[in-house]
Amino acid sequence: MTDLATFGQYLKLADQLIENSSKEDIAECARLLALYVAHYQSKHGELPLDETLAMLGANNPNSEQLQLMAKGMEVLVGVLGNVVTGIGESQH
Repeated sequence: MTDLATFGQYLKLADQLIENSSKEDIAECARLLALYVAHYQSKHGELPLDETLAMLGANNPNSEQLQLMAKGMEVLVGVLGNVVTGIGESQH
């Protein structure tokens, strides 16, 4: 499967999850992703956001950019899916 097809599938799934998520689910997902970014930065340094933002506006992303975008959507789908389904929540 091409990186573009993979990205498209994850994007479609992310849109479906977002549509069926509550505001609280989205907020929890954002908090978890913020922790992931902070953890990464503490281990590897600051993220080059100017390059990332430029990639988002690219009309014809290259293979490396498509791979990164697909991986990002995969992470979003994973985190949001876990939040929505309650996986990892402690049971009382």
